[in-house]
Amino acid sequence: MHLTKQAKVTYLCNSGFAVELEESVLVFDYYQDPAGKLPALLGKERSVYFFVSHAHFDHFSPAIGNFADTVKCYFLSTDIRSAAGCEKIPAEKAVYLRTYDGYQDEAINVTTYSSTDEGTSFLVELNGWRIFHAGDFNWWHWKGDTAENIALAKNGFMKQMKRLAGLQADLAFFPVDKRMEEFASLGAKEFCRRSVVNYLITMHNMTDKPWERESDFFVPGQEIPVWSPMQPGEIKTIEK
Repeated sequence: MHLTKQAKVTYLCNSGFAVELEESVLVFDYYQDPAGKLPALLGKERSVYFFVSHAHFDHFSPAIGNFADTVKCYFLSTDIRSAAGCEKIPAEKAVYLRTYDGYQDEAINVTTYSSTDEGTSFLVELNGWRIFHAGDFNWWHWKGDTAENIALAKNGFMKQMKRLAGLQADLAFFPVDKRMEEFASLGAKEFCRRSVVNYLITMHNMTDKPWERESDFFVPGQEIPVWSPMQPGEIKTIEK
């Protein structure tokens, strides 16, 4: 298998990203593409894979079925089966995955983990890259919520982090939702402290305010590059 040393990442919207490797394109949680970047990315002779972590409207759009002619495989959380418009995705190209499920062929290895919301998160191994996309897995600490709900959110996140502790990835996409104000990065901070990730890309920023990383976000000596895109169509090239 050819190993790719460079990944070109295009921010689509919300938690949606396209990752271009030399021989492949991975599209995660597409629901909008305001900058119109995706059609050109898929118009080349490369293997195209779509990943959908769950059926929430801001992570799944039936419009992904419109790209079927260029797509090798769709990897979908099982809740997509009952989502409106899922019939637009060709059944012969759809792989539905449960939590803690997996798929492997001669080119790609996909492992799913749980979420603290709906659906799954993904670890994808392809062309020598290990890429983690959290979906809506996060420490959802909402100000003003009940003490019971806040405790449940923390416990659910920490339980899943036990499975993810020590996870190795070249690139990780993880939510930093500014609607949670000073608690926006609780989950991302803990994830970085307990995994072995080389590059972090933040997502699911549902406001127009950029995220400013806290001074104690990283454990001293464990700092990694971070990209926090704001405008759809922004591009970042990552080397390994």
